[in-house]
Amino acid sequence: MQFLKTLFWVVVAIVVVLFSKANWFSVSVRLWGGLEADVKVPVILFIGFLIGFLPTFLIHRARLWSLRRRMEPLERNVAIHSVAPPMPVAEPVPAERVATDAKAWPSS
Repeated sequence: MQFLKTLFWVVVAIVVVLFSKANWFSVSVRLWGGLEADVKVPVILFIGFLIGFLPTFLIHRARLWSLRRRMEPLERNVAIHSVAPPMPVAEPVPAERVATDAKAWPSS
């Protein structure tokens, strides 16, 4: 499975590099107050990706943190109460007693 994940990310990286190389030209972006910025196309796409990805990623991490914080006391409680006392060791039954007990039962 690790191989497939690595292969996927290598393919994504190659596609991004090829796209960036093919589209490496400046674009004029109009900002507030009459300002203009000349920015390369891959940089604009990367910034757009971060604008969409970071809020979702932060919400996901916050949710995981909250769930872990809830689970820690429960796991600690289970660990404390799951310690069972050791089981007593039974002594083996002598063979003579087994033979006499078997004769005592009525046969059907």
